[in-house]
Amino acid sequence: MSEFHGRTILVTGAGGGIGGATVRHLVAAGADVLAAGRTADSVEQIAAETGAEPIVFDLESEDEIRAAIEGRDLYGVVNCGGWGGEIATPMDTDIAVFDKVMSINARGSLLVTKYASREMVRLGTGGAIVNVSSQASLVALSGHISYGSSKAALDNITRVSALELGGHGIRVNSVNPTVVMTPMSAWYWGRPEIEGPFLDAMPLHRWATEDDIAAPIVFLLSDGAAMISGVSLPIDGGYSSR
Repeated sequence: MSEFHGRTILVTGAGGGIGGATVRHLVAAGADVLAAGRTADSVEQIAAETGAEPIVFDLESEDEIRAAIEGRDLYGVVNCGGWGGEIATPMDTDIAVFDKVMSINARGSLLVTKYASREMVRLGTGGAIVNVSSQASLVALSGHISYGSSKAALDNITRVSALELGGHGIRVNSVNPTVVMTPMSAWYWGRPEIEGPFLDAMPLHRWATEDDIAAPIVFLLSDGAAMISGVSLPIDGGYSSR
């Protein structure tokens, strides 16, 4: 019997590439998955494909998050919902975009953690939370003043949550991926003048796949990672080790 049998795991951003791959991996591992998105349409396909239960809430709404999570028997959470914002320097950033990126990526993940961890503590069986951060929180990337700052805040949320929740047997970690080349990211990272130098500087010289990110997420949720907490795990082909 799978170690995830009988364990319910909430995945936000389940309609996206990494979120969807994580849902697939978790369902295959035997978990009961709640596939969360901002709209019903965004999670309809992944729910139909995997049998995960779709739930809908806006990461900017504490009331919607509370209503969706309260009373659920949760073992784990993957905070994968996020927004890229803009490519801008500190000199020309749109501060309204900065505020929105922080609201979704950092504040939203904290709110999900706030209400999910209460239910995990109530159950008293421990559990695990994985926050999907970014290599942009570990190294300075041009144009990433808003996104990188939001993910650096998320990494701190990870560390403090690991400290505060550890006494309840709840582990909290981050994964910090490099770019997954999707249509959404290709508009910037696919430009030859961006892609070439970046991949040249990465020891593995390739972009990540969605499965490259989902598999370590599932590991961090598993019993095999029972002594890992408070970690920000780069999944970046060695880029941040330079």
